[in-house]
Amino acid sequence: MATLWARRLSMAEFKAALAADAAAITDFLVPKLAVPQRGILGEAMAYAVQGGKMLRGFFVLETARLHGVSPDGAMHAAGAIECVHAYSLVHDDLPCMDDDDLRRGQPTVHRRWDEAIAVLAGDALQAQAFALIGTADLSDAVQAQLMVSLADRGGADGMVGGQVADIAAESAGGALTLDEITALQAGKTGALLIWSTMAGAVMAEADAAPLRRYGEAIGLAFQIADDVLDVEGDEAAVGKAVRKDDAAGKATFVSLLGLDGAKRRAAELVDEACDALNGYGDAAATLKDAARFVIERSH
Repeated sequence: MATLWARRLSMAEFKAALAADAAAITDFLVPKLAVPQRGILGEAMAYAVQGGKMLRGFFVLETARLHGVSPDGAMHAAGAIECVHAYSLVHDDLPCMDDDDLRRGQPTVHRRWDEAIAVLAGDALQAQAFALIGTADLSDAVQAQLMVSLADRGGADGMVGGQVADIAAESAGGALTLDEITALQAGKTGALLIWSTMAGAVMAEADAAPLRRYGEAIGLAFQIADDVLDVEGDEAAVGKAVRKDDAAGKATFVSLLGLDGAKRRAAELVDEACDALNGYGDAAATLKDAARFVIERSH
C-alpha cells in the first residue's frame, strides 16, 4: 500500500534544489574537462556535460547527505556518473544510433563539431569518470566497489547491453512484450539511475538495499515518463526531437499500455519508490519529492 507523506518542498522549490546541485556539479566538472592542453576535445567534453538536469548526480549527492558522506567523495562520485551519462548521450545521438540534431536544446556534439570528435569525447568522458572516483576522498575498498559497479551497470550487462537490445528490437520491427521492454529499459535507462541512488549507501558502507529498490522503481518510472513526453512533450521544452518513437514504429510503454495506462503505471512506481524509503523517516523527504519530479517533469 502506498504511503502518504507531507511534501517538504513545492515543485518550484525542488527544481531550485535540483538546479543548485546541477550548478555545483557543473562548476566541479567543467574545469577538470576543458583543460587547455586538451583543445577541442576538452571543449567538447565540457559542452557535453552542461545544460542537463543532472538528476543522476543529484541522487548521488542526496543519498550521500542521507548517510553523512564527505562532500568531496560525494562530488567526485556525482561527477563520475554525469560523465558516464553524458558519454552515453553523445554516442546515442550519433547518426549510427538515434541520429539526433538537438540535445538539451543545443546542437548535439557531432553537429557542433563532427562525428569523430563526438566519438572521442564520449570515450574520454567514460575514462574521466573512473579517474574521478579514483581520486575521491574515499577508502580504497569503496573506490573499488564504486568502480566495479559503475563498469557493470554502464557496460554490457547494463546500459550498453540495454542499448544493443533496443537496436535489435527496432531492427526486428519493434515487436516487444511488456516484460521484454521492461527488461530492456532496466538496462538502458535504469542501470545508471540505480547506481546513482545506491551510491550514498555504498560510500557510507551501509545497507544499500532500500535505495536499490527505490532506484529500480525510479528507473522504470523515468523511462515511462520519457515515453509519455515523446507523445505529449513540446520539442522546445524537452530540448530534443519528440514523436520519433511512434514514427519509427518503436515499442514503448505508451504503445503497449496506452497513454493513460502508462501514466498510471508510472504513478504506481513512484509510490513503490517512496515506500522503499520509509525506514529513513523524514530525512528522505527530498528523495520522495525527487520521485514525484520524475513523472511530473516537462523535459
